[in-house]
Amino acid sequence: MNTATDAPPARDGPTLRLLLGDQLDPLHPWFGERRADVVYVLMEVRQETDYVRHHAQKVLAIFAAMRALAQQLRANGHRVRYVTIDDPSSRQTLTGNLDALTRHYRAAAVEYQHPDEWRLDALLREWGADAPVPVRAVDSAHFLAPRDGVTRALAGHRQWVMEHFYRRMRRQHRVLMDGDAPAGGQWNFDADNRQPWRGEPPEPPDPRPCHDQQALWRTIEAAGVATIGDPQADTLRWPLTRAEALAQLDAFVAHALPHFGPYQDALSHTHTRLFHSQLSFALNVKLLHPREVIARAEAAWRSGDAPLASVEGFVRQILGWREYVRGVYWAHMPGYTARNALGHQRPLPRWYWDGQTRMACLRAAIGQTLAGAYAHHIQRLMVTGNFALLLGCDPAEVHRWYLGVYIDAFEWVEAPNTLGMSQWADGGLMATKPYVSSASYLQRMGDHCRACPYDPRQRVGERACPFNALYWDFLARQRERLAANPRMAMMLRQLDRMEPETLAATRQHAEALRQRADAL
Repeated sequence: MNTATDAPPARDGPTLRLLLGDQLDPLHPWFGERRADVVYVLMEVRQETDYVRHHAQKVLAIFAAMRALAQQLRANGHRVRYVTIDDPSSRQTLTGNLDALTRHYRAAAVEYQHPDEWRLDALLREWGADAPVPVRAVDSAHFLAPRDGVTRALAGHRQWVMEHFYRRMRRQHRVLMDGDAPAGGQWNFDADNRQPWRGEPPEPPDPRPCHDQQALWRTIEAAGVATIGDPQADTLRWPLTRAEALAQLDAFVAHALPHFGPYQDALSHTHTRLFHSQLSFALNVKLLHPREVIARAEAAWRSGDAPLASVEGFVRQILGWREYVRGVYWAHMPGYTARNALGHQRPLPRWYWDGQTRMACLRAAIGQTLAGAYAHHIQRLMVTGNFALLLGCDPAEVHRWYLGVYIDAFEWVEAPNTLGMSQWADGGLMATKPYVSSASYLQRMGDHCRACPYDPRQRVGERACPFNALYWDFLARQRERLAANPRMAMMLRQLDRMEPETLAATRQHAEALRQRADAL
C-alpha cells in the first residue's frame, strides 16, 4: 500500500467502495455496471481476526471467499484493491487502511454497505463523520426486513414473540400461502418435526466442495493470527463462491430437505449433518440471498418433491428466526452483549476448548465443532448452551466462545441466539422461557447416552448424568424469577413435588459438580 504522499487529496480521484468479509454478494447492485471511477476495496486485517479468537476454518474460509470475489470482480472488469493479511504497509485496521487508501488514490468519496455488526457500523459512522472526503452508506440488499423491521412489526406487543413476526413475514412476502391462509391450513408444523433419528433414512452424502488452501493457511499462520480448531487447510469443505453455494443449495433441496423436518432436532454421535443444509455460512457472507433459498424450498413442496412440514420448518429458520434475531439485535444494541439477567459468573469448563470431557453428548458436539467449525442448532442450544446455562457460566464468555468457534457466527445472529435464546441473559427479550433440560431430553432425541459413562436415569452419585442435578438445582435457584412464567409452570410443579431430602441431596450434588466442572 503506497502511503508516501501526505498531500491533501484532490477530489477528482475514484470512489472507494469498501466490501467487508461478510459482504461477498456478487449480485449486489454496485456491480451492475463497470465504472473506471470506482475502486472496490477488500481487506484482511488483524482488527477482524483478533476481536475474539476465531476458529481456523472461519478465518481461512472468509479470506479465501474474499479472494475469490476479488478475482471474480477483476475478471468482470472492475477495479479492485485487495489488502492481504501480510501486506507490510497495512495498518491492520479498516479505518487505518481507509485513511491510507483515500490519500493514495486521492479519492473523491468513500462508500460502504451497512455493516451487520453494531461495532463496525459505529466505527465506520464515526470515521465517516471526520473523513476528508464524503462518506456514504448504502444497504447491503440482503435481508427481507429492515433493521427496525421487528421493532415496527411488533410495536404495541407486550412481549415480542417470533411467531407473530414470522406470520407477518409469510403474509408480506407471500411465502407458503394459499390466498390469505397458510399452506396446509396451519402456520406451524413443529409437532411433526421432533423425531429422533435411528439410522433411517440414511444421511445423504456431503455435497460441499473440497478446497486446498494450504498456501493461504501458511500465510495466516505466518502473520501471527491466533485461532482455535482444525483448519483442515488441505480439505476445506466450505463454499467460497456463489456457484459453489448454489450447488450446495441444489443438493440440499434434492436430497436432504425431504427429511429435514422430522429430524431437525435429532442428535447423533456418528452423523454430524443428518439433514441440515449447512448453508448458514454461505447465507451469512451473502453468497446466497435468503429470498432464493426460501423460494427453492417452497418450489420443492409445490412440485411434490418435499413435504410441507419439512419445508415449513426450514423456511421458519430463515424467514422467521434469521430475520427475527437480526431485528432483536439492532433493537437492543449497544449494550445487549453485556446483559446478564441471571447473574451468572462461572467460567466455561476448560474442555469447551479441547472437547476432552467424559460426557458423550458434549464431547461429540464440541469435538465436531473444533474439527469442522459447525454444529447444528440443537447441539448449540440443548447441549453446549444448555450445559453452560445450568452450570451458571458467564454469558459474556459463552457469547465469545460461540462467536469464535462457529463458521457462521457473526454477532448480529450469534448474540441474540446465544445470550437470549441459549443463556436467557436478556431476561426474556428473545425467548419466552429458558431453554433448559435434564438428561431425559437428550436421551430421547439422541443416541449418545448409550456410550456414555454417565447414567441419564440417575440424579445423584458418581455415575449420575450431570445434566440432571444441575437442571433441578437451576430450577430451585431461579424459582422465584421463573414463577410467573406460564411456560415454566409444569417444570416448577415437578420441582415442588420433590421430597425436600431428595431436593437437598440433588442440589448438594449439583454444587459438587460445579466445583469439579473441569474434570467432568
